[in-house]
Amino acid sequence: MSLVLKNVQRAVGLRRAPLRRRIEVLRQILGVQKFDVAIICVDNKKIQHINRIYRKKNIPTDVLSFPYHENLTAGEIPQPDFPDDYNLGDIFLGVEYIFQQCRGGEDFHDVLTVTATHGLCHLLGFTHNTETEWQKMFLKEQQVLEELSQYTGTQLQPLTQNLF
Repeated sequence: MSLVLKNVQRAVGLRRAPLRRRIEVLRQILGVQKFDVAIICVDNKKIQHINRIYRKKNIPTDVLSFPYHENLTAGEIPQPDFPDDYNLGDIFLGVEYIFQQCRGGEDFHDVLTVTATHGLCHLLGFTHNTETEWQKMFLKEQQVLEELSQYTGTQLQPLTQNLF
């Protein structure tokens, strides 16, 4: 199914083609290539607005995920009954925020990829509200990023590395 990758910000230069290729590989690794997913790249103002509305936090952030399916068990791929339900959901990447948070030597597009991986894991029911949930999510992100790193020749690390 389709991957929609839309850039609606102008704060940071963004090469969509390499990000799209990596996300397609991530979808294969996760076994969800038959599901639609939308990734929308936004600036600080837009991600802060969305964060304020849906999480009651009036600050910019790196990623917000909105799963299409409810009550997912972490890591289980949804089993839709209807063709129109082959949708994982939407991910908003705060690319301006991500760019500002990049540390010396970090490749912006690598960090975008890691952040998108984090968002995809959320669409599959992973959370990090407790240490146990975080451990499951961290291990999944690590496994997925290791596979992607072999494909890309990089060494990508999970976003939630030092959460607990």
